[in-house]
Amino acid sequence: MVSVAEIERYCNLELQVAQFEDYAPNGLQIDGGREVARLVSGVTASQALIDAAVEVKADAILVHHGYFWKGEPQPLTGIKGRRIRTLMQHGISLLAYHLPLDAHLEIGNNRLLGDCLGLVAQQSPQGKGMVWQGTLPVSMSGDEFAQLIEERLNRKPLFLSGGDSSIQKVAWCSGGGQGYLPLAAELGVDAYISGEVSEQSCHLAKELKVHYFAAGHHATERFGVNKLANRLVDMFNVEHIPLDIPNPA
Repeated sequence: MVSVAEIERYCNLELQVAQFEDYAPNGLQIDGGREVARLVSGVTASQALIDAAVEVKADAILVHHGYFWKGEPQPLTGIKGRRIRTLMQHGISLLAYHLPLDAHLEIGNNRLLGDCLGLVAQQSPQGKGMVWQGTLPVSMSGDEFAQLIEERLNRKPLFLSGGDSSIQKVAWCSGGGQGYLPLAAELGVDAYISGEVSEQSCHLAKELKVHYFAAGHHATERFGVNKLANRLVDMFNVEHIPLDIPNPA
C-alpha cells in the first residue's frame, strides 16, 4: 500500500505539473483518507465511473477530467455534490491530470494517439505544447484515413473534407482542440485530427484546404491515464483496474 500523497508527488514530477497553467487543479482533488492498494483509472470522474470504483472496492481513482473547472459554480451541490459525496462516503481519493497528461512526451494522450494511428516521424509540440505532427507511412485518401481512425479508435470520426488532396502529413491535438485547425494549416499538413468539432470547423477545413477529422473527445483521450496508472503499478506495486465508461462524444 502507498499513501495518496506519494502517488501525487510522483505524478506531479513525472508530468511536470508546475509548468502548466490549466483550467482545473492537477493532482489530488479529493482525499479519501486512506492508503492506496487498488487504483481505478478512467477518462472522466463521472458518477458511473465512481459507482464502478465503489463496486470494485477501489481506494483511489485516477482520471483525465476531474472537478473544479474555472468559471463553474463553486457550491458542492447537484451533480458535483453527489459525486464528491459518494467519494467521501466510501473513502475514495480522486487524482486528476488534464493538460500535463495531454502534453507528456512519452505517456501523453497526443503521443499515444499518434502511435495508435501509426503516425511516424512524430514532432512535438506546437500551439502551447498541444499540437503534434507526424507522417503516414503511405499516403491515403480522406475516406481511407477516416476508416483507419475508426478501426484504431473504435469510433467513427466526422470527416470534413478540405479538398481532393491525399493525406500524408498530419497534425493532431486530442480532446477539444478544434481551435488549432488554423495552426495546423500554417504547419503545412494535409489533415488535422482532434476530438471535437465546432460550427466553423467545416468552413475552415474547406477554406484552409486541410482535411479535418473529429474523432471524439473521449476516444482520443483514453490513452494517457492508463499509461500513467501502469507506471504507478510499477513504482508502488498497486493494483490497477482500467474502467472505460462508454462515451460517444
